[in-house]
Amino acid sequence: MFDPTAFENMKVVIEGAVYDRDLSGEIRVIDRNDLINTAKLSREFNISFIDAGEIQAQKIIAKFIMKAELENLAAELLPAAQSVKLSGSNVMIVFIAEHENDTEINKKILKTVKEIWGENRTVTQKIIIYPSADNKSIKSETTVSFNRLISEEQIDDLAEMIPFMIRTLKKLAAIV
Repeated sequence: MFDPTAFENMKVVIEGAVYDRDLSGEIRVIDRNDLINTAKLSREFNISFIDAGEIQAQKIIAKFIMKAELENLAAELLPAAQSVKLSGSNVMIVFIAEHENDTEINKKILKTVKEIWGENRTVTQKIIIYPSADNKSIKSETTVSFNRLISEEQIDDLAEMIPFMIRTLKKLAAIV
């Protein structure tokens, strides 16, 4: 028998928090991936959902991403060989919206995400333009990065991210 890694424990907590909300009808899970890169010995878990309510809110996708590299796993399993500071996972939240190609909408999306997630986070926005659509429709991907490793000690904070993600979905739906 073996002990699960911190990555596994955190993944189970976030899955539980998301699927509880899916079962209650508040959100709808639309994608889930649990990836192992055998070339780099890294892990990635991601889960995407939409608001189950209003049709307008379903235009926005929220995606939780958690990654652990080889050095993160080694720091956890071999504390003598690696710095304890490397133990943990990187977490990112991404909001994906397809909307009219309007600079003001992009600015409002960025401002709203920064207001909800706070100034201590790095919020970036990537815009994808569809040339065949005469630039009328674009996709914006707004990413919230936490600028640090999340460890098992913050496991309760992971579940608390879900209400913030849902709140962000609702606010962004009002913009697009």
